[in-house]
Amino acid sequence: MNSTRDPLAAPVSSAGVRIGIDVGGTFTDFVLSDPRDGRLVFYKEPSTPDDPSRAFIVGLKALLDQAGLEPQDISVLMHGTTIGLNAIIQRKGARIGLVVTQGYRDVLEIARSRMPSSFDLHASKEVPLVPRSRVIEIAARFSSKGQMTLEPSEAEIEQVAAQLSALDVEAAALVVINGYTAPQAEEDIAARLSLAAGVPVSSAAAIWPEIREYERTLVACLNAYVQPLIKRYLENLREGLATEGITAPIVVTASNGGSLNVASAMERPVETILSGPASGVMAAVRLAQAAGLTDIITFDMGGTSSDIAVAKAGSPALATQTYVGGLPLVLPVVDVSAIGAGGGSVIWVDPHGIIKVGPRSAGAKPGPVSYGLGGTEPTVTDCYVALGYINPAGFLGGRMSLDAEAARAALAETGRRLGFDGSPSEIASRTAEGALALATTGMASSIYKVLAQRGLDPRDFVLMPFGGAGPTHASLLAEEIGLSHIVIPMAAGTFCAQGAAAADLRRDFVRSLRLPLEGIASLRLAETFQSLTRDGMDWLDAEGAGQARNFEHSADMRYAGQAYELRVSLPGADLDATRLADAFHEEHERIYGFRDAAAAIELGTVRLAAIGITPPLPERPIAVPTSSTAVKGARSIFHKGAWIEASVLDRAALRADLRFSGPAVVEQEDTTVVVLPGWSGRVDALGNLHLEKVR
Repeated sequence: MNSTRDPLAAPVSSAGVRIGIDVGGTFTDFVLSDPRDGRLVFYKEPSTPDDPSRAFIVGLKALLDQAGLEPQDISVLMHGTTIGLNAIIQRKGARIGLVVTQGYRDVLEIARSRMPSSFDLHASKEVPLVPRSRVIEIAARFSSKGQMTLEPSEAEIEQVAAQLSALDVEAAALVVINGYTAPQAEEDIAARLSLAAGVPVSSAAAIWPEIREYERTLVACLNAYVQPLIKRYLENLREGLATEGITAPIVVTASNGGSLNVASAMERPVETILSGPASGVMAAVRLAQAAGLTDIITFDMGGTSSDIAVAKAGSPALATQTYVGGLPLVLPVVDVSAIGAGGGSVIWVDPHGIIKVGPRSAGAKPGPVSYGLGGTEPTVTDCYVALGYINPAGFLGGRMSLDAEAARAALAETGRRLGFDGSPSEIASRTAEGALALATTGMASSIYKVLAQRGLDPRDFVLMPFGGAGPTHASLLAEEIGLSHIVIPMAAGTFCAQGAAAADLRRDFVRSLRLPLEGIASLRLAETFQSLTRDGMDWLDAEGAGQARNFEHSADMRYAGQAYELRVSLPGADLDATRLADAFHEEHERIYGFRDAAAAIELGTVRLAAIGITPPLPERPIAVPTSSTAVKGARSIFHKGAWIEASVLDRAALRADLRFSGPAVVEQEDTTVVVLPGWSGRVDALGNLHLEKVR
């Protein structure tokens, strides 16, 4: 295994100032942890989609000014980014080539021979990430036992390299049939090609040595597709930070809820694609454990979309396959599901006169109409403003003023197209409430589906909202799905950045065995875990991890004849066949409702997560109350077709054990919490705001 030690890699200690940064489509969020006084400082800066590093640097300087710190006080920057994800979704990645074993040039074209919708006569296949004209064949092949049955000569390597050069590609991917059985040998071929062609070549087996050629091919292609972009971004970011006198090492958060140093992120950028949402989920799990909660549904509503994840018994669900831009990704990721609109989602009317919410987003620019940056189409945020949920003069703590009249005018125009009558104010209010009801219903339907697939009842869970719009929308969503308890973190609007600041170093290692569980499989399992553990220790050493380390074991198993495996968590590496079988039967029965004790079991892929433990953030409220009263006034909000009077409270002045009743609006710098009638609020010792349905 190859690990590149970043010269700026350093263990994340509890002694230095740590800053988490999450770059989103609408805002770039910052959370600073200063262990010298235990404080957390948060800040939001409008994103700059044309150059994400600009908002990063501007916001970081403002954060340091707010905290009264100097650049040299920073010990580490822990950064989540959506650059790779956006490039894949928008198909704006690098120009890449693909090198495959002779006879397998159509691996991406054939894929899994399935249409995206079996009943849609107009459905079309997803366009391959690499067109067939940039796929090159090479005389290389392995047997199913890992023996090289066809080895490329130097002349073959030079010929393929020349073809890659002629195609003018920025990067390439290499996939050799059965390469997962000999990942080091395939990586050696990739290194020879890279040296001859002068471009980086991603080895599929080196990145993810798991069976299934198409999915492994996509992993390599996705890695090559985003590698030049992320490499340039991180290099430019380093240079820009150095210009400002900031030379602290950068750690990049990963899709599995962990993090990587910059060198690893440049080498394996595919592991960072879903980093932002994963960081928020991991922060929620830590907060839930501190608050004594076990089963939570996280609700991350930002500017572009809303996502949920489920954590049961204190552990988030991990998926071994998800979809990114319509393409399957088989790397382990925190299981986050997109469920609906975000604050910037556009409200529009279709040709049949039906109101719609999203999926288009106004983004950071032009943004919602109320931003006054040129937006003309109303958004979910404009609905919040028109209904009185958000104070137009207090957005981002007063740093940004919103135009409520412009939001109402845009919503009134949309309402007229729906056939609403009345004054412009009445039409705007009815349109805004209808749009939020539509968005909420869609979210609830998606949540029901996600939980039903896991055999879970939403009423058994606590909702934990975060993101800029999550706390604003949380009561609406909880009422729709029948939840009675909501817990809102102190820094909910910058929660993903807080998760980044606390992210452990983590990388997942796999090996496909494809053996019957009985007999030799138990011995092979122990040997394989020992090998993966050595790889994990080497990687943690290269990352600069400290002494606090952990290793998590799991295995994919199936009944003989089944097409796909079921992932089973294991308490350790020393398990005999009987205990493995019992663990699989139990998990199969939990998911599918039955077990087949007489059926043979096959052991597929074994997995090991190598984790370098990051010291936790301080468990204390962000702000110390400066006022003896939390109530700072009242204003009208629109609810169920009428304007009602709601108390307005200052989140920074809420003290532990303080209780209040809805309707109320709780304002803080990074978000606004709406408490509907029939709900009560209380604050716990850590500053978390609990909303509970009045029985």
